[in-house]
Amino acid sequence: MVKSPEEEHPHKAFGWAARDQSGILSPFKFSRRATGEQDVKFKVLYCGICHSDYHSIKNEWGFSTYPLLPGHEIVGVVTEVGSKVKRFNVGDKVGVGCMVGACHTCENCENDLENYCPKMILTYNSIYYDGTITYGGYSDIMVVNERYVVSIPETLPLDAVAPLLCAGITVYSPLKYFGLSKPGMHIGVVGLGGLGHVAVKFAKAFGVKVTVISTSPSKRKEAVEHLGSDSFLLSRDPEQMQAAKATMDGIIDTVSAQHPLLPLLDLLKAHGKLILVGAPEKPHEVPAFPLLTGRKMIAGSGIGGMKETQEMIDFAAKHNITADVEVIPMDYVNTAMERLVKVDVKYRFVIDVGNTLKAS
Repeated sequence: MVKSPEEEHPHKAFGWAARDQSGILSPFKFSRRATGEQDVKFKVLYCGICHSDYHSIKNEWGFSTYPLLPGHEIVGVVTEVGSKVKRFNVGDKVGVGCMVGACHTCENCENDLENYCPKMILTYNSIYYDGTITYGGYSDIMVVNERYVVSIPETLPLDAVAPLLCAGITVYSPLKYFGLSKPGMHIGVVGLGGLGHVAVKFAKAFGVKVTVISTSPSKRKEAVEHLGSDSFLLSRDPEQMQAAKATMDGIIDTVSAQHPLLPLLDLLKAHGKLILVGAPEKPHEVPAFPLLTGRKMIAGSGIGGMKETQEMIDFAAKHNITADVEVIPMDYVNTAMERLVKVDVKYRFVIDVGNTLKAS
């Protein structure tokens, strides 16, 4: 007989979940597994709202399982550790990002790239080793294998560091891997949202020249004066786009909506790289000719391995990088999702789980 989510495991838990494709989130009682030898149990204090959460609760990618309890930008304080846990103690500040498991035997896992393991287990809407569904951070507690837990330095505020566990590593990893973190290089950042604004911050900390590329002229002041971008390019202005042709070494494209790639490819120098980190609902059209004539590359990048995620958090602490957040109570989450779709947030909603999630 199939057990209900509330009866699957010994630790009683509570959060907000979507029950169907309407995506409406509401209170949800469930359970977490007992703290295993290599597990860290922690009280959730904050959880960021990622665009992936919206795609998932609405089943826009076609593989959602309900009830679906989202959240993969999770921070909190350790309340219990397993007997074989070596890196964490009760009271430590910790975080969990987009994944909670992998095979640990494949080439990717052995190279600290668990994020590219074919058997990667997502923090929510995935099947765990024991056959149960994973539930995310819009909840009061988490129990996670220590390999997938990140240490949060004391200097970083928990609410503003939470989005780095998805948005931060999503832009940090491609900047490093594709050689776009070298001082003096010139990169473009498409879209000034949750991903884009931290991309600007990391790139500037690397010593890179940054141009924000946006369809919205209202973003100019924010990009240049607040975030420190070196320049701003209005992608709807043909004259500006013409003047910027062949000036960039690489572009980080953070946009999750459909948009043409050809104008962006034109901005790249020969051998330039257009890196996609947003996941639109429908496929892009990829023009071949500009790739051939400049040996340009379109590539993708998805989060990062656990070693690199810790490296990113430590780099953020050293350079005082955090996300710009709007902290909200748990019961505001459905309104926040509506605003997220309208891009009505600067730049990341973060749920104050610790103070506002009330079991009822």
